[in-house]
Amino acid sequence: MSGEASELPYVLGVDVGTTRTAAAVCRLGGAGRGEPEVVGLGGPGGGVASTLHLTSDGAFAVGEPGDPRWTATGFSRRVGDVVPVVLGGDAPGAEQCPAEELTALMVRWVTDQVAAREGEQPEHVVLAHPPGWGTHAKGLMHRALRSVGVAATLVPEPVAAAENHAFSRPPTGSLGVFSLGSHGFSASVVSRGFELVAAVEGVDQAAGADFDDAVFDHVRASLGRALAELDADDPRTRGLFGRLRRDCEAAKRLLSGTVETSIPVHLPSGRVDVPITRARFEDLIRPDVEQAAAVFHRVVSAVPGVGVTAVVGGSARIPLVAASVPGRVVLEAAPETSVVKGAALAARRLVVGPDAEPEPVDTSIMVRDDDPLLRFPVGGLEASDVEFTAPPPRPPVDITPLDLPERRTVKRVVRGLVPTGGQRRARDPEDGR
Repeated sequence: MSGEASELPYVLGVDVGTTRTAAAVCRLGGAGRGEPEVVGLGGPGGGVASTLHLTSDGAFAVGEPGDPRWTATGFSRRVGDVVPVVLGGDAPGAEQCPAEELTALMVRWVTDQVAAREGEQPEHVVLAHPPGWGTHAKGLMHRALRSVGVAATLVPEPVAAAENHAFSRPPTGSLGVFSLGSHGFSASVVSRGFELVAAVEGVDQAAGADFDDAVFDHVRASLGRALAELDADDPRTRGLFGRLRRDCEAAKRLLSGTVETSIPVHLPSGRVDVPITRARFEDLIRPDVEQAAAVFHRVVSAVPGVGVTAVVGGSARIPLVAASVPGRVVLEAAPETSVVKGAALAARRLVVGPDAEPEPVDTSIMVRDDDPLLRFPVGGLEASDVEFTAPPPRPPVDITPLDLPERRTVKRVVRGLVPTGGQRRARDPEDGR
């Protein structure tokens, strides 16, 4: 999307993920059906890192993390947790920030960034949230959003994915949603009327970040003593490992489109390239992917009428993932944007109404058919008859309440939101926006 202001009013969808935050808009009025547009927020891939760094002047910097002691990450998945995010540790001026208020600050920053580009505020905002949020978590989130001056509707991520799917393909029944991102997994079923029928979140399920670790372990095993004998306390070694982890993540992404790549390792003695094939990578992650597919199979098997499954999330790009999901599967070219585009579409439907939309045109591409040699034909494959054994039930956990200090609202801590890289400073709602 260009930086020029649009003359058309718009609605906004926001997805604050564990790793990255994304935004999308839908136009109101004009020709066409208001196709969702992903908004560039200044980070790689269009989004921005889901990090808030508390600066010395009481502002939050948005984007790449600074000092880890003063940087909040992963807060969106902790909404509803009574234990706040502690910034500063034992340092003077340390702050305890509720996760929902950090998430609201991120939404506020996104809203201001988009409004600056569009020349006006959105007509409505929809925030996609994890399917496991209950009434308590949603109530906290609504209150936190209001405290930073944002009125928003909360929509579960699988429902947003279903909205996006229905935009290009007429719904014929319930939709299965298999979501696998960098840190989270969920298996859900959404009805034709966009109601969440069933949902399971895999608390211990491996995801994209664990797949990065699998590539890292492959490099460790390949290099052996050359890597193991490095001094872990040496700053140069820490820098080497940090760079290596980023290169392992890049190799994982490359293997979604190629059959072989290599990971550069910058040892003190010189650079060494460690090769890895897609087949080897798939062998490393196959048990985790099959476990996720088994959980999804149990969820959709309990709900009749699931005809198609939408595979969403950044890790859905991995060919093995879509190939392991049972039933008829549909996958977008950029599955990491499915949820945020659906959030924008949900916002448009709330403003315009469902009757204003014409029947969608069937443009979805199925990723698997009866012929296993065909990768992207139109059609489907019936669900496998393989039986999956349910895992044993977890033992009950006794939770002892913590004696926590009085919670401080983020509004008393933060005076503004500033992006990294010298972009504009967002205004506080008390400044009269």
